[in-house]
Amino acid sequence: MTALTYARYDLAKVVRNRRFFFVSLGFPLVLFLLVAGPNRNAQLDGIPFTVYYMTGMAAFGTMNAAVAGGSIIALERAVGWTRQLRITPLPVWAYMLSKVIRGYVMACASIIVLYIAGISFNVHLALSGWLLMTGLILVGLLPFSVLGILLGHVLSPDSMGPAQGGIIALFSILGGAFGQLASTGALHDISEALPSYYLVEAGKAGLTQTSWPAEGWLVIAVWTAALARLALFAYRRDTVRP
Repeated sequence: MTALTYARYDLAKVVRNRRFFFVSLGFPLVLFLLVAGPNRNAQLDGIPFTVYYMTGMAAFGTMNAAVAGGSIIALERAVGWTRQLRITPLPVWAYMLSKVIRGYVMACASIIVLYIAGISFNVHLALSGWLLMTGLILVGLLPFSVLGILLGHVLSPDSMGPAQGGIIALFSILGGAFGQLASTGALHDISEALPSYYLVEAGKAGLTQTSWPAEGWLVIAVWTAALARLALFAYRRDTVRP
């Protein structure tokens, strides 16, 4: 099996999974419509509430979409498909890349849906702001794409759903997707050490048109490298079991 063939197969499975689409796309959109709709004329910290909440839901939705691919991996493991791949010529890097691409496809769909909803609620940003925000979100998703692979290889299909929900909720709350928890102190320091914080900051970059500070890029790089190493270890351990 070639890398291209496997990537096509992976994407086709996602497109056919309606439940996957609803959880990854529908839930953030419904939250945005329910909360932003009644508050479309309000402001928060001098920012139109619709803009603030759209960017928060974009962070939440893309994190959820990127990690949700782990559920499919867990199902593949349960039926022995992952171990079968070891007897094919498919290299490990192609397997990992395919899973990352799958997560990004779902994340991009979530971004598009939320952007359309935001524009319908009179969210106005300069073109450069939209592009900068989207670019930073895509970079900030790297650790979450790898996290989905890791969870898929260490959890069962039954435990994957609750674990994903809890982990994404925790990252979202601490990262400020639903509103900033603290502007100073230990809690703020913890938030700044999380990749989810910079996903939310990516949304704000659309307004300020300024990129992350250097520590933001460092946080994303460290989390991505650490999770990638763990995911590779989990995959190799999974596929060599007798």
